[in-house]
Amino acid sequence: HTFVSLLSVQHRQASDTVCFCVTGSRAQTDSVLQPQAEVAATEGEAVTLGCQYNSSSSNHYLFWYKQDGNNSPKFILSRFKVGSGETEDEERFSSTLDSTLRSVPLKIQKLHLSDSAVYYCAMRPTVTGNTTTLYKNLWRETSLAKDRVTG
Repeated sequence: HTFVSLLSVQHRQASDTVCFCVTGSRAQTDSVLQPQAEVAATEGEAVTLGCQYNSSSSNHYLFWYKQDGNNSPKFILSRFKVGSGETEDEERFSSTLDSTLRSVPLKIQKLHLSDSAVYYCAMRPTVTGNTTTLYKNLWRETSLAKDRVTG
C-alpha cells in the first residue's frame, strides 16, 4: 500500500515544489506505517509525521532518518521501549515512543525550506517495505492574514 500526505508551506519570498517523503519498513509480523493523508503548514511552524508500528518483539527499537537528494540517509533520532534514545537536533526534532498506542511520531519544529527530504521511519531489524510520500509545496504568501495550519 502507498499512502500520500501533502504538506503545504507558505513562504514570503519563494515559490517552489519539492518532495518530502516518509518511508516505512515491513517484515512478516513487524510493520511500520505512516497513516497521514494530508498535512498543511507554514514555514516556521511545526509539523508531525505519524509512524505506527507492530512488532512481535517485546523490545521496540524505532528510528527516524532524513535523506536529502542523492545523499545517504542521515540519522535524526532513535526511541526505545527500554532505555533512552538519541536525537541529533533536539531543538527542532522530537519524538516519544508510545508502546501502548504503538506509535513514534516525528515532530519537526520551526519548519525550514531545507526540511524537504525523504524521511524514513524504521524499526530494528529494518526490512524493505511499504512507503508513504509526503509532498511539501512552497507557496508565496498573498495576504497579510494570519497563516492557517490544518492537518
